[in-house]
Amino acid sequence: MHPRINALVVMGVAGCGKSSVGQAIAKLTDAVFIEGDAFHPPANIAKMSAGIPLDDNDRAGWLVRLGEELRAATRGGQRAVLTCSALRHAYRRQLRQSLPGLGFVYLELARETAGERVASRPDHFMPASLIDSQFAALEPPHVEPLTLVLDATLPVDQLSQEAEAWWKSTDSIARPA
Repeated sequence: MHPRINALVVMGVAGCGKSSVGQAIAKLTDAVFIEGDAFHPPANIAKMSAGIPLDDNDRAGWLVRLGEELRAATRGGQRAVLTCSALRHAYRRQLRQSLPGLGFVYLELARETAGERVASRPDHFMPASLIDSQFAALEPPHVEPLTLVLDATLPVDQLSQEAEAWWKSTDSIARPA
């Protein structure tokens, strides 16, 4: 038996639509929305803004903080939706250790499309030059438990509705009848 899934992480490379889809899922499910990028320390933002990819050490404290935010948001049974690239299996494992039963929605996107999307985003600290580093770090979660893989080129409404339906379906997996 799995614990009830009180939170989802909407994950993927830059430009896959994490924020838009995460906000839409949170609205559909009456969940707390947590924008992972808002918790990057200034040094990480400066590094990315300069076109320098983050490494495991840069992400370590950020992932701890996101785990804390998830736990705080789900106290008392409230649901939460976090956006976080969560590119490596180790990062997802760390987040899962922070909150048992954590679900992941992986927004899968081709490199070329991600580059086009990031290049067209105004006022974001992540430059398109970092797309290659995102794909180099990516360890897709195709066979990980409690993970839904979606085509990030689909409309936000469709993605959020599919994620909502999947999340609801996991309640029957998490709790026996």
